[in-house]
Amino acid sequence: MKSVLPLAILAALAVAALGYESHESMESYEVSPFINRRNANTFMTPQQRWRIKIQERIREQNKPAHEINREACDDYKLCERYAMVYGYNAAYNRYFRQRRGAK
Repeated sequence: MKSVLPLAILAALAVAALGYESHESMESYEVSPFINRRNANTFMTPQQRWRIKIQERIREQNKPAHEINREACDDYKLCERYAMVYGYNAAYNRYFRQRRGAK
């Protein structure tokens, strides 16, 4: 009998602590995570979109040579497999560089 009372109190406290539903748990139900198509890009102004497109074109034009070589190697499966073992520079040299004396 002495152990039943503390167990009952402990059980009541556990139910109260675990059964409590806070307001924070309901926040995810307040706003839908999906928006309609018309409002999908309203957070960016047309000027910002234009600036981003220009920056992307500049980045594409000013790529370093090793990046261009790596992209060329990624498009060719044999070169990509060779690159996994020996590295992209060696793979590009093997598959895409002109060999001396070859036409």
